[in-house]
Amino acid sequence: MINSTQVSYFTLGAYFDTNQLKYLFFFIIMCWYLIIVGSNILLIVVISVNRSLHEPMYLFLCSLFVNELYGSSGLFPFLLIQILSDVHTVSAPLCFLQIFCIHSYGSIEFSILAVMSYDRYLAICYPLQYNTIMTFQRVNILTAVAWFPALLLIMILISLSFSLQLCGNVINKVCCDNYSIVKLACADTTVNNIYGLIMTAIIVFGPVLSILYTYIRILKVCFSGSKQTRQKAVSTCTPHLASLLNFSFGVCFEVSQSRFDMSRVPTILQILLSLYFLTCQPLFSPALYGLNMSKIRSRCKSLLSFTC
Repeated sequence: MINSTQVSYFTLGAYFDTNQLKYLFFFIIMCWYLIIVGSNILLIVVISVNRSLHEPMYLFLCSLFVNELYGSSGLFPFLLIQILSDVHTVSAPLCFLQIFCIHSYGSIEFSILAVMSYDRYLAICYPLQYNTIMTFQRVNILTAVAWFPALLLIMILISLSFSLQLCGNVINKVCCDNYSIVKLACADTTVNNIYGLIMTAIIVFGPVLSILYTYIRILKVCFSGSKQTRQKAVSTCTPHLASLLNFSFGVCFEVSQSRFDMSRVPTILQILLSLYFLTCQPLFSPALYGLNMSKIRSRCKSLLSFTC
């Protein structure tokens, strides 16, 4: 039994020998990561340099794209190094840093999606008062609320896991995650489990319930409103709803794999499902909003034609 502060490294047990195929996997994942970085940076730049896009909805989208960069950068560089490595180990500080990045990314994603649903609720249900309510100062406050509480909650989670007494250092994943380290504990983990439940209620169920509430109110307005109101709701809410469902399914895959026996599921499928929310969502969001929102799409075309 050793304290986690004395563990110098963790071994990642989900990797398997791919021989020369590891170079193919490296190339595919590197290309995927470059596409994620390029698409998110493009949309961040487009929103930043066009004053016509300095509206609450687009500023929240910019925050979302920054989070996609943040989350993918917490995984992909590490994954690329591990694919080429013959020994799949990670130092303890780097492992906890990755846990912080991945968990805070997921928490912030839910929070930003909740803030975006609130923005759409005000725009559709209170169009005349929207500009008065959703001021630039309020946009900054809501953005800060989406980011900083999530970061603080994850820091507390990491500190609780960091102080655990461990009986091993093998994590059966391709990257570090908090629950895998908690399962290595020899000592009682009641405090960790209780805090995990409270944190989940705050950063997952809280935003999801607020999103459900806002969509119920939006639906009521749509059914009783004009055709123009319904069209506006569909055009702005469809990408948001698709992004929420995609991310929620990805998180459910990861949670299910961590909590239930997945030994009958092929290893490669386990890996793909566990990484879905970290690999697909960062590309799904910019593709979805970039293709479906006409203002962003037209500005992207103008910027690309100018640079060419």
